[in-house]
Amino acid sequence: MTSSTLKERVQATMKSEDTEGAFELYVTRTPGYLWALLFKKLHVHPITVTLLSIVIGAAAGYFFYWNSLYMNFIGMLLLIWANWYDCADGQLARMTGQKTLIGRILDGFAGDVWFFSIYFFLCLRMTPETAPWGRPWKTWIWIIAAYSGFYCHSKQCALADYYRNIHLYFLKGKDGSELDNCAQQRTLMRALPWNGKEWFHKIYLYFYGNYTQGQVKMTPKFQKFYRLVQARYKGEFPQTLRDRFRTASLPLMKYTNILTFDTRVIVLFISLAIGKPWLFFCFEIIVLEALRLYTCHVHEKFCDRFTKELENE
Repeated sequence: MTSSTLKERVQATMKSEDTEGAFELYVTRTPGYLWALLFKKLHVHPITVTLLSIVIGAAAGYFFYWNSLYMNFIGMLLLIWANWYDCADGQLARMTGQKTLIGRILDGFAGDVWFFSIYFFLCLRMTPETAPWGRPWKTWIWIIAAYSGFYCHSKQCALADYYRNIHLYFLKGKDGSELDNCAQQRTLMRALPWNGKEWFHKIYLYFYGNYTQGQVKMTPKFQKFYRLVQARYKGEFPQTLRDRFRTASLPLMKYTNILTFDTRVIVLFISLAIGKPWLFFCFEIIVLEALRLYTCHVHEKFCDRFTKELENE
């Protein structure tokens, strides 16, 4: 297998070059693809790979508890390893056709487990340590971490995921995107019976509906634009509209990547390397939250402009 052939095969697993850049290609996707090839050869099920990623990522948090660069470095390696497996499970599922609901749920759950473990052990580490104002952190670090994780982190990732799927929807159409909304999920959930076969799917749709509802609430002007184009074009959008939307949305894709995993983890590693892990929370609360608000403002602004243009046609 030549390097060019490998690159082409990895690129084929990427959703779009618009939404995934060179960093994702070489640092995440390629190692994940190679792991997926190995797991396919060994007949390992994608769910097994997902469970391994959850365990490895959660274990990484424990190594961030220690005020030791050596221990922290082990945690960094484990988190990178977990992320490769998180990438590999989806690629393996597509290679083998072993796509399941439980696999999709666990895949979405993996990152939450990693970061809960990371926040928990960082808080344990910093509770007795001295804060920048000269006194121990005590309960303050738990409050800061809770706000950083449950509010900032969750909103940042949800919005970034939504904007990427919106971009893919206008770029590739419905089949190339995972653009869902809460109304669809609620309708599907209510249609399923409470029986031994469907109860798990029904519960999943309830929580996934809440997730998509949060995305909808953050993007009111996009919702208005989306309803208008759906009513007017019935999902068959003119190519000119697709091109104009892509042109407006494309500059924001680099920000959606920053709001998710890679940049966040790089800052985490730097803060650990310099012995100031509290800077990671500051980065999430100040820098990434400002970027989320800016990205949302720009996206909502051009959606409002497109809506007015369509209404005046």
